[in-house]
Amino acid sequence: MKILILGATGFIGSAITDALAAHGHSIVAMGRSTGRAKSRETGLNRDVNWLTGDLSMLRQASDWTRLLDGVEVVVNCAGALQDGLSDNLAAAQRDAMLALYNAARTQKIRRIVQISADTNGAGADAAFLATKRAADEALKASGLDHVILRPALVIGRNAFGGTALIRALAALPFALPLIDHDNPVATVALTDVAAQVVAAVEGDMPEGADLHLASPEVPTLAELVKLHRRWLGLPDASVIGLPALVGRPVGAVADLLGRLGWRSPLRSTALRVMSGGLTARSPVEGLMNAGQTLAAQPAGVQDLWFARLYLLKPLIFFTLSLFWLLSGMIPLLDPMRAGANFLPFMPWSAALTVTIATCALDLALGLAVAVRPWSRQALWGMLATSLAYMVGGSLLQPDLWFDPLGPLVKVLPSLALTLVALAILDER
Repeated sequence: MKILILGATGFIGSAITDALAAHGHSIVAMGRSTGRAKSRETGLNRDVNWLTGDLSMLRQASDWTRLLDGVEVVVNCAGALQDGLSDNLAAAQRDAMLALYNAARTQKIRRIVQISADTNGAGADAAFLATKRAADEALKASGLDHVILRPALVIGRNAFGGTALIRALAALPFALPLIDHDNPVATVALTDVAAQVVAAVEGDMPEGADLHLASPEVPTLAELVKLHRRWLGLPDASVIGLPALVGRPVGAVADLLGRLGWRSPLRSTALRVMSGGLTARSPVEGLMNAGQTLAAQPAGVQDLWFARLYLLKPLIFFTLSLFWLLSGMIPLLDPMRAGANFLPFMPWSAALTVTIATCALDLALGLAVAVRPWSRQALWGMLATSLAYMVGGSLLQPDLWFDPLGPLVKVLPSLALTLVALAILDER
């Protein structure tokens, strides 16, 4: 049958897309950024058509008419943790879904499968859960054939959000500093989530089913982190319990980064939800527990690299941003002195102009790299500018390579760090 999958490029959505395609269904896979997914699709010989679209722009029933043409089942895997530069929860998780339900009535959609969450736990009033709950309740009242699935913390071969953070915490050296370390954290395997969606799509679940997907075995946060640490092949480490107050400044900084487009799992919404733990409400029997899930997919060195780099990533981008901002600001404290370096090659007015222009460029790059949608372009700009500075300095003042302060030598580690930032920029 023809299936429309929303959020098909996400951590959960990509696994569901693969599972349904493997069962021979015709898939229309929608996501906000599908370039890499389309590239991966080449040569797979599957009936998967990738469609680029933003749910927040589909808030009228008429917006869905073309998308639902010939579609029999809709699977909604889309979601975001918190409002930010790139995310509007009310528009994407509530308004777009209400428009979808209205359109589905006229298009004769056979079933809607909604991937939701436990919306009645800690942080229930947060926009993430409130908008999910509003969409769930509207779906139940719509009269449409539907199934709602509520996964706990999802563990898979890949990692994103909370599961990525668990791996990063597990890879910390010496000790494991954790907030709410004794709280329960129910888990479910990504493969089990995908299998449940396949069952729902193919009619093996009753209409109106509302299931909490979680293994009956629920570890504490400390136990789950230690389990991942063993999975990574690292020696045991002691847990250091941190007071909840520590999370407030961390969440505040992460929220600010979210406004710049960085989707950190340490934002205040996640901390609020985790403060009450993740419990298994009516868990489904037969689902793999966390240990079985990890044992089914042994870790490789790439997993260890990812875990160790995850918390270093914001430090790398902060360092680059600060480096370029300071490079632009410091010469402006005494532009006459800074411009004197150019006097052997140009008149005073031109030297001052070049100084101010290069400072403005450095400041622009330092600011742009901190904004997620602009960061890739900023990193390429940093590489080009650094190479230009190095080549220009080598031609005009080659003796700078032997300067005790190493102004040209220091460009080399900057280039290396920028290349690292480019290598780890992608989130999915």
